[in-house]
Amino acid sequence: MCPAGVLLVVCGLVLGATGDPSQDFCSQILNSGVKPGFPKTIKTNDPDVLRAARHSAESFNNCSNDAFLFRESHISRALVQIVKGLKFMLDLDISRTSCKKTRHSSLDDCSFQTNRTLKQTLSCYSEVWVIPWLQSFKVPVLRCH
Repeated sequence: MCPAGVLLVVCGLVLGATGDPSQDFCSQILNSGVKPGFPKTIKTNDPDVLRAARHSAESFNNCSNDAFLFRESHISRALVQIVKGLKFMLDLDISRTSCKKTRHSSLDDCSFQTNRTLKQTLSCYSEVWVIPWLQSFKVPVLRCH
């Protein structure tokens, strides 16, 4: 069993490295009974979940040969696990936007594709590993169909 102080340290590291997540995140972790190594359901609209989903979409864009950028459109399930950082496990949809890759647009400014022939949504499972003390996000698993 892990002492509560260790969870506070992990929480503090997350707050320091991820850039202004909600204060709710730490209280959710501490009050939800999350234990290191055990996945726990987290709200799909949590700012840290949204950030992890964005990293998933960016990873897809980096690997895709599509001319257009994709952006997260719906998160149906989110889990968080404390493992040498935080691992987010997401079931999400990503959809093609109207922004072309060559213009390097910010995904925040990209609206979803409205052209019927260009519309496309993929269902994905993603794991995003947040390592606060390295200030890094890694996406070791991303499966879309």
